[in-house]
Amino acid sequence: MPRRVHVYMMTNRPRGTLYIGVTGDLQRRVREHRTHAHRGFTDRYNLGRLVWFEHHESPTQAIQREKSLKRWRRQWKLELGESLNPDWRDLWEEVCGT
Repeated sequence: MPRRVHVYMMTNRPRGTLYIGVTGDLQRRVREHRTHAHRGFTDRYNLGRLVWFEHHESPTQAIQREKSLKRWRRQWKLELGESLNPDWRDLWEEVCGT
């Protein structure tokens, strides 16, 4: 069975600073962002709110999508997030199944 790979978007508040990443384990990776397990961009800007994600069957596809999204204009990224999550809800609980 192929392993799902996720492309995801984190923020600190609605329409705030954005981070786009790719991971093979969405729960683990978002937990790392939320707990500041690693120093870096998401830690520095306190980006602990998961607001958008999509899955891919292939790591290659996911990485291509991540790179593409990172080249997008900020407004397009905001519109992408708002198209599926207009209230900028934190999707963490949905991902964890709690």
